[in-house]
Amino acid sequence: FSEDLKTLPPHRIQAINPEVKVDLYETKLTSANALEICKPYDIVIDGTDNFQTRYLVNDVCVLLKKPNVYGSIFRFDGQASVFYPPHGPCYRCLYPEPPPPGTVPSCGEAGVLGVLPGVIGCIQATEILKLAAGIGTLLLGRMLVYDALELQFRELKLRRDPQCPLCGEHPTITKLIDYDQFCGVNSKSNNQTMHPDEVSIHDMKQALDNAALGIKVVDIREPSEYAAAHIQGVMFLPMSEMQLRLDELDPQQSYYFHCRSGGRSMKLVQFLKQNGYANVKSVAGGIHAWVDEYDPTMPKV
Repeated sequence: FSEDLKTLPPHRIQAINPEVKVDLYETKLTSANALEICKPYDIVIDGTDNFQTRYLVNDVCVLLKKPNVYGSIFRFDGQASVFYPPHGPCYRCLYPEPPPPGTVPSCGEAGVLGVLPGVIGCIQATEILKLAAGIGTLLLGRMLVYDALELQFRELKLRRDPQCPLCGEHPTITKLIDYDQFCGVNSKSNNQTMHPDEVSIHDMKQALDNAALGIKVVDIREPSEYAAAHIQGVMFLPMSEMQLRLDELDPQQSYYFHCRSGGRSMKLVQFLKQNGYANVKSVAGGIHAWVDEYDPTMPKV
């Protein structure tokens, strides 16, 4: 539930609907508690914003044989479905593995049209009511995709994957796993697993502390992110302006680029290498890693 609902006194919650009971869990959903939390309920709604929890919710629903009313949003688009094996596919039938860490920008990075959560949320609420009442045709085996800019809906047919590791004919996932590790979001960076085009946040700190190394550190986040939090001594050049201001970068200079968590900077480094910039590296973990290692008072933006 939202923070607004948490702040409502009990009599105000009851005033919403006297027949409604609201249970608040002020804890993070994890592999250790997810089965216990979800077990008493008949329907689970996925309104999450990260892959760890999304896979966790899906796996819990399949193991408990409960319908998972799914919804997600990104920028100007949204999608909704109902995952409920064996009546239809599960989330893993579509996406057996999460995308590589850092490659999908967050809502804070890419933005979301403000009304979009309400549209997708209403679709999810509709599916919940139909499930509870046993009426209508559910979004089982169907994905409803909404394009807010064109104000268009389209429908994609979904099929169960017989090789799905969770709900397939021979499942290999029979219990909950470590979802942080599965999605590649361990808090501590590991140089042995970093990409050859990456450096650690410690390498970035050395470059800032020792000018003799001849390495410039560049923050490529957007102006709103930079205004909220930035590191002293770092050059600022937003990625959205990069093509127009590329001449501000010297092809002979060594650069470390950082963003929020490492995804955008890695894409930029690959682009620059294709265009003659040989001495460029992406900072693994971005400013989030800096906050974790050097400045916990700085907001993660």
